Amino acid sequence: MIRLLLIVLLALLIGTGLSLGLQYDLGYIRISLGHYLIETNFWVGLGLIVALIVLTVLTINLIRRLRTSTGLVAGWIARGNERRARRRTTQGLLALAEGNWPRARKLLTSSASHADTPLINYLAAAQASFETGDHEAVDDLLRKAFDSTPGSDMAVGITQAQLQLAGNRLEQALATLVRLRKQSPHHPFVLKLLKNTYLRLEDWRELSRLLPELRKRSVLSEAELNDLERQVWHNLLERAAEDCRRQQKQDPDASLEPLTRLWDELPGFLRRDEYTIRDYARLLASLGDEVQTETLLRKVLRNHWSDELINLYGRVKGQKPDEQLLLAEQWLKDRPNNPELLLALGRLSLRNELWGKAREYFETSLRLKRSREALAELSRLNAHMGEEEASVKLLMQGLAKDNGLPELPMPRA
Repeated sequence: MIRLLLIVLLALLIGTGLSLGLQYDLGYIRISLGHYLIETNFWVGLGLIVALIVLTVLTINLIRRLRTSTGLVAGWIARGNERRARRRTTQGLLALAEGNWPRARKLLTSSASHADTPLINYLAAAQASFETGDHEAVDDLLRKAFDSTPGSDMAVGITQAQLQLAGNRLEQALATLVRLRKQSPHHPFVLKLLKNTYLRLEDWRELSRLLPELRKRSVLSEAELNDLERQVWHNLLERAAEDCRRQQKQDPDASLEPLTRLWDELPGFLRRDEYTIRDYARLLASLGDEVQTETLLRKVLRNHWSDELINLYGRVKGQKPDEQLLLAEQWLKDRPNNPELLLALGRLSLRNELWGKAREYFETSLRLKRSREALAELSRLNAHMGEEEASVKLLMQGLAKDNGLPELPMPRA
């Protein structure tokens, strides 16, 4: 109310001043512009000047408002593009999940430039392109994904490695993963992908170097790690044995140093593992070093019993076969009904040319367990002892058992 009164008072004062001023002749205003001359009454000129000022102010305000409205329009257009990009991205991801690869790729790439997360669009589009077999497009989309989002090199690299592995491009995947591991040496998923790559490449040596890091970072469960470690060292032992065989072809007196050196490199739990010991012992025996094989098996069997290892023990020839037989007979006191031990004792008796004792051990083993090995050993022994009929009968029993033949009537000879 007070403000309105002040405005009215000010207007009255200005009006009064103008009415008083108009009573006096204040002259005129004369403006010369080149060949033009403008003359006007002072009060008219003053009004024109005021009108010009007001017009200028209005023009400036109008320009400002136009600029503001242009920004609003641009913002409205941008928000519309973002809404469409989100909708098309959702449709593209649905198409990807449904296996409609061409549609997914089209929707995801067309909306990437206006999407909130262009990285997701490009990575998903790369997946769709991979499914269509367009590897060039995959590489191009992955480059766009990298350029679209700073700090995305790990995400892009992992996706690239996964697609390379899925496409069986193992060498390229290995190069990608080695690069990623240099950037992040302890990244669990990179380590897991690297493990899968080495496994498919059968690069057992590199995989053995990776195993400690896999265990340290808990990339796999304990059981999975133990199985993987057994597989790795089993294959390394096989390759070392193959190297020894090649050397023996060139030099029959060549040492087994590649194999024995690798055995010394094995982790402690594997050197106590029954299956690893069995593999190593078989390889030693196959390479002709039965004495060392017998020594190893004897040490292990004293502390850890294994039917598989005692079976192998009965197959190898130690330095002193008679002592080998006596040691096995001592084990029989604690395990009198073990068919594998009895089979091994029969073989060790044959090694010492104790034919009757060998037959007894084989027959006792067969009474406890009808195994193919015991049948074959007893049949062979009977044949060499002149008991062909008993040998043939045992062979027929073994064949019937191995082939699952039913009990049927047969003609008498």
